[in-house]
Amino acid sequence: MKSIRLEKDSDNIVHLIMDNPNASANVMDKDFTDSLQAVVEQLQKQDYKGIIVRSAKKTFFAGGDLKSLYSAQRDDAEAFFASCESLKANLRWLETQGKPVVAAINGAALGGGWEIALSCHQRIALDDGAVKIGLPEVTLGLLPGGGGCVRMPRLLGIQNALPFLLEGKQVRAKQALEAGLLHQTASDADDLLNKARAFIQASSDTQVLQPWDKPDYRMPGGDAKNPKNAQLLMIAPAMLEKKTRGCLPAPEAILATVVEGAQVDFETATRIESRHFVELTCGQVAKNMIGTFWFALNELKAGASLPQDTRKLETQPIQKIGILGAGMMGSAIAYACASKGVEVVLKDVSMEAALKGKSYAENSLQKRLQRGRTDEVRMQSILSRILPTDNASDLTGCELVIEAVFEDRELKAKVTREAEAELSNDAVFASNTSTLPITGLAKASARPKNFIGMHFFSPADKMPLVEIICGEETGEETLAQAFAFVLQIGKTPIVVNDSRGFFTSRVFGCFTNEGIGMLSEGVNPAIIENAASLAGFPVGPLAVSDEVSLTLMGKIRQQTINDLQKEGKTAPTHPADAAIDHMLELGRAGKAAGGGFYSYPEGGKKHLWAGLHQEFPLSNQPPIEDIKERLLFIMALETLRCYEEKVLRSVRDANIGSIFGIGFPPWTGGSLQYINQYGVAKFAQRAQQLAEAYGERFSPPAVLIELAESRESLKDKE
Repeated sequence: MKSIRLEKDSDNIVHLIMDNPNASANVMDKDFTDSLQAVVEQLQKQDYKGIIVRSAKKTFFAGGDLKSLYSAQRDDAEAFFASCESLKANLRWLETQGKPVVAAINGAALGGGWEIALSCHQRIALDDGAVKIGLPEVTLGLLPGGGGCVRMPRLLGIQNALPFLLEGKQVRAKQALEAGLLHQTASDADDLLNKARAFIQASSDTQVLQPWDKPDYRMPGGDAKNPKNAQLLMIAPAMLEKKTRGCLPAPEAILATVVEGAQVDFETATRIESRHFVELTCGQVAKNMIGTFWFALNELKAGASLPQDTRKLETQPIQKIGILGAGMMGSAIAYACASKGVEVVLKDVSMEAALKGKSYAENSLQKRLQRGRTDEVRMQSILSRILPTDNASDLTGCELVIEAVFEDRELKAKVTREAEAELSNDAVFASNTSTLPITGLAKASARPKNFIGMHFFSPADKMPLVEIICGEETGEETLAQAFAFVLQIGKTPIVVNDSRGFFTSRVFGCFTNEGIGMLSEGVNPAIIENAASLAGFPVGPLAVSDEVSLTLMGKIRQQTINDLQKEGKTAPTHPADAAIDHMLELGRAGKAAGGGFYSYPEGGKKHLWAGLHQEFPLSNQPPIEDIKERLLFIMALETLRCYEEKVLRSVRDANIGSIFGIGFPPWTGGSLQYINQYGVAKFAQRAQQLAEAYGERFSPPAVLIELAESRESLKDKE
């Protein structure tokens, strides 16, 4: 019983203490399942008044053992199914052995941890911010496989359980109590154990049953055949299909498990759950998502993208930053930083512009206040940290300045010199440029080793990614400080080397250009947008181009042409170029200009502009699979070229950055993992087919051919 200790107190109450000796948190690994089996066998031979399930760790239970889940293969499915059923049989014994069982929840109880708690008759949690309760498995392409899909609907009813199961909704102790997940909360550790003991003392003389095991049990809100539920469940598959486009199998499997399980007895329902769980776990989508959203993301946040020497450098939390430019981007960055306790000097050319920038935070916080997501005290505290100004001298004392002005090299140089005159010699200066090479921008700096790129994504207060770009002279201390700051404000950093467009803008541009290029070929615009949706992209290339603005896209292209001409080079052309120019001639530059590829009727829903068919006549339509794969492949291939050119430092950064920053479909695990899961040799062959049909831009680069020949996949060295 390595992972579980049994202790019996003076009241003849057994304490089942979970304490994984090999990790900082309890997980549902083989050692735990073996320990639980041994505990059950031992308890079957003992006399006791009741059982308290508790943890010796800071958290109650972290969930499933993702290493073993990640490695599960279809050849192992039968044995894996048997182990799932064995674990659930032991949890089932806990709730049916007749004596009261209490879950004393001292910290996070997520996934398998919450499923353990659900098998207890009384659930008591500390009323503490560290307590989080929920079933996040769906976010990793899985479903709760330890009874969560069976007990949650029986506890809350189908409608109330679905948000926890389908969305991975997590709640604090107070919310969990209000939702009916908990029976009580406790003020501290002593109160927690006292309340657990009190429940057992009060219940030990009677046979204790779960609600769903009582003879008169009725599922809250009725079962799947109840008219209200039946009406919901008639439209639920269509709603799921609209949301996932069939790319994410986990939500569909969860819904099937809940509906099927609600119509049969408890034991049959758990077997249904196990079958769906095994199918998902052994599938490729779960592998993609676990590999990227768990392993890669945790490694990245731990600094795996940094050089070894940089990881060793000590950094201090930044207390005060300056932001140059109070437009949409600068204002959102200011709000994001102030929300995390950082003092912000928000500078623009006029106080009017700076105050308007601060109003972004005011409006955002007002919406949160109205929805009950913040309070007046916290709102005013955040706003008090943002100082709007038109005076550069207010930047004195800033440890970091982020430049967020227009994509104009001369303007950026001007504000760089103006700000640096007010900063200490060790202050970091970061440009939020999305395309201009950092090495070139750093020429305006008196301290290029302190100059770095920090590319936020719009809206910066909501988007999770920050792309950190190292110029040729960027110092390791500067990189370490920038990386730490991104983590400090709750964002995810990726680190790339300098080039035009870096990684994200370069690859994102391929997506928009490919969509616009297809339009110019005569592909139906509705098919282009729907194909993107079916591939798993959150927004189609035409819609997102409207958001970005065709004017900006045109300016970036012209800036590239000008810069390359100075270097004696010719800028590459794309079929989208002429289409963008034509739209600009028509005065349809995008959403901000009143219309682009879409029309935006006042008070109505946006729709594709009716004039597109006239301006871009339809021709023979390619297969829908070709359209989907053109969008996926062009981004994956450009990512691969970034990796080949060492713009990208790791496969990990490529996958995280492509999903978190530029909307590559999550089911793939990222733009390079898409190549792996497609099969490297098969991907190379398909890329060549697309190149022959649609253009040389799809030609497989040398690194892809080498990988295909060696039968290797894209992965980072340990």
